[in-house]
This record gives sequence, C-alpha cells and structure tokens, in this order.
Amino acid sequence: MASITAFDVGYCSHPGCMALKGAGLKNRCFPSRAYLIQTSRGLHLWDTGYSEHFMDAAHGIYRLYPLVTPIHLNAQAPIVLQLKRMGIHAADLRNIVVSHFHADHIAGLLDFPGVRIVCAAEGWQSIQGLKGLSALRRAFLPGLVPLDMPERTTFLHELPQMKLPPNLIPFESARDIDGSGEVYLIELPGHAIGHLGAFVHTESGWTLLASDAAWAPENYTELRGPSELSFLVQDNRSNYYDTLRKMQRLHQNGIEILLTHQQASESNSC
Repeated sequence: MASITAFDVGYCSHPGCMALKGAGLKNRCFPSRAYLIQTSRGLHLWDTGYSEHFMDAAHGIYRLYPLVTPIHLNAQAPIVLQLKRMGIHAADLRNIVVSHFHADHIAGLLDFPGVRIVCAAEGWQSIQGLKGLSALRRAFLPGLVPLDMPERTTFLHELPQMKLPPNLIPFESARDIDGSGEVYLIELPGHAIGHLGAFVHTESGWTLLASDAAWAPENYTELRGPSELSFLVQDNRSNYYDTLRKMQRLHQNGIEILLTHQQASESNSC
C-alpha cells in the first residue's frame, strides 16, 4: 500500500468568499501543499507549492500576481528543503507530478533538476508561448518552467490505462504511474486545462488527491462553488461543476479527498 505525506509550502491570502460562496469578505490564509507519495516502486512528489523562484519570476508585469494574491513563504518552507530534512533528495524521486501549471503548483520545479515530470499533454500545450497578460490570465509565470522540461516529461496519455475498482465510480479508468497499482492518475477538468488528480491506495483505503478541483470541502459536499469572479482565471465553469458532482459521489462512497488549498480550520484568518 502507498503512503501520503503532506507538506505546507507557503500560503496565499484572499477573501474567503473567493473560494466558497457565502464565506464572507474576511481575508483568509490558504495553504499551498505538496504531497510525497511512497509506493512499493518508489517516491513521487505531487506538485511543489511555492518557492523563492516565485518572487524571482514575478517581475515586470508579473508583479501583478502577488499583488492580487499576496503570498507568504518562510525560508525553511520550500519543499526541497523540507524533503532534505527528511533525508530525501532530488535523485531519490521517481517522478514529480504536475497537477496543473498554475504558479503556486510549479514554483519549486527548478529545485529538482533531472527528475522526470508527469503532466497532461493538454496542460503543457496550453502554456506554450504564454507571456504577459495572457500568462497572468492563466495564473502562470513563464520563468518557473525548467528549460529542459520537454526532454524529461512524460505525458498522462503515455502511461498504461487501467480499469478502476467499482468503489471509485463515477471514475472507471485511470493511468498507472509506476506499475504498482497503488497510484492512478485521472483528469479532473474545470479548474485549469489538463488539471489532474490521483487516486492513492493506502492502508486506510482510497484517497483522492484532488489538487484545485475544489478549494473547500463544501464545494463538493454541498455543490456550493467559489465566487463567480474566480472563473476569470479558472478554465471552464461547466466542467468545474461536473467534476464537483463526481467528487460528491466519491465522498458519499466514503473516499477521502485531499485539497491543495483546504484550510486547517474555519478560523484560519490572516
């Protein structure tokens, strides 16, 4: 069975109602998380959270990103440092999975040279040539992508397709990341082009790493979405709610769901 270790890698702040309708205008802190997945075949890093590279890339017109969504990252928070304190180095990782190419999920890629990157081809294609306001519209900072990424990327469709067990309905098939049968990658469209999730089989059962398919549990438990303004930067409103309905069914079937930006508590105000 696989194991999942969560890491808080900085946080951003914005009004609670942006993530959940009716949550009010009070500023709240939303952590950015990375996950280390250990299977019988090796270690996989799910996203990277923030890093100092974010601020290096947020220059010129890209300064608008942290101005609109302020970020906070202490010196010990980058995922590369947190892993090193556990004795884990870049060479120990089998893959880094990029759930999507928003800057708060890829800011640490430059800290892991040579590690294979797994992502959706559609997500990768969607950022090609993006710069300026077009990049900001996609919450993307071009300076965060390693120059050699094309040479060390495996796309979702290149992985073996497998049938999923009945308790993961409405999802029927997925892609096996390493042949262990313990981590299956799926598409969770709506938030971003090529947005991915992962089913991880742990000792306690199946867990869905849902990334930004939702920002709060109420999004899928109550089908209560985020502010309509959020769809200025999200990809597709209809697909977003379709994904929420699938997540609601998983939740009703007892599947644990982990969200990248879920708050630790409702009192987590800034």
